Amino acid sequence: MYAQQLTSASGPAGVQLAEIDEPDGTGRVVVDLHAAGVAFPDLLQTTGSYQIVRDMPFVLGLEGAGVVRSAPADSGIRAGQRVAVLATDGAWQQTVAVEPDSVFPLPDSVSLEAGAGFLLNYLTVHFALDERARYRAGETVLVHGAAGGVGVAALQVAAALGLETIAVVSTEEKAGIAKANRADHVVFVDGWKDRVRDLTDGRGVDIILDPVGGDRFTDSLRSLAPNGRLVVLGFTGGEIPTVKANRLLLRNISVLGAGWGEYVRTHPGYTGRQWAALSPLLESGALQITEPTVYSFEHAGDALRTLETRSATGKIALSVRPS
Repeated sequence: MYAQQLTSASGPAGVQLAEIDEPDGTGRVVVDLHAAGVAFPDLLQTTGSYQIVRDMPFVLGLEGAGVVRSAPADSGIRAGQRVAVLATDGAWQQTVAVEPDSVFPLPDSVSLEAGAGFLLNYLTVHFALDERARYRAGETVLVHGAAGGVGVAALQVAAALGLETIAVVSTEEKAGIAKANRADHVVFVDGWKDRVRDLTDGRGVDIILDPVGGDRFTDSLRSLAPNGRLVVLGFTGGEIPTVKANRLLLRNISVLGAGWGEYVRTHPGYTGRQWAALSPLLESGALQITEPTVYSFEHAGDALRTLETRSATGKIALSVRPS
């Protein structure tokens, strides 16, 4: 089968198409993938910047979607079923073999392309809002980088949970994307803090989801309501900010990290509990997944470059084989 492997830590240029053996499916669920998600951790891995370093060459990608070829009899999964998967051994390949608890049945309303790219972002955002921020009904959530993959997921999950959202974006095009993904309010990066103050009558927001980091971090702290929570999801802006602890005392605010991957590694069964909460919302249509921008398998490097240049909007996916 064909796969996209990282052969050198030289950025997207280090990704090469290769022919490799199919994985051993003994005791695992074998899935023929139709599409695979492209995520920021994939880009970090191409430069050796990710917290988990693997020996090269290795198959990139952490998520995908396709059709089950075979499954253990006691797994609750059947051949022919449409599923999304988490594939820690790499999803940028035509066939994967994964443990049953890494397989998530897709409703017919979700395409394989959309299903390929939603697990990482949507489960991360649900973790940030539910497990870390402990959201409450009626709260307001501000989302930085709201037109990116994580940002779009944040808007959609918050909407499904009945939370009011404020999207922060940098361009008119990205404002349109945020609105299309159910943002209640959209503000631009320039002057965003003052605009948020006006929208909340000076109170501030209850939760801020920040996958960007950088120089807006301090203004985010100033934009929290009393008892507000700033949840750090990443640093796509490049700069890792710091916080002066005295700022946390002024309004009893909190800064929280949301490392979903590490939490999953240390809490077996957690993704299953997440799926039990999100699957009914997906089935009912309360939780919506937008179609990604799809690149051909041969152009995986180009897909990564859109993340590198921060020109990507929404989710990016690779077409592994025709759906």
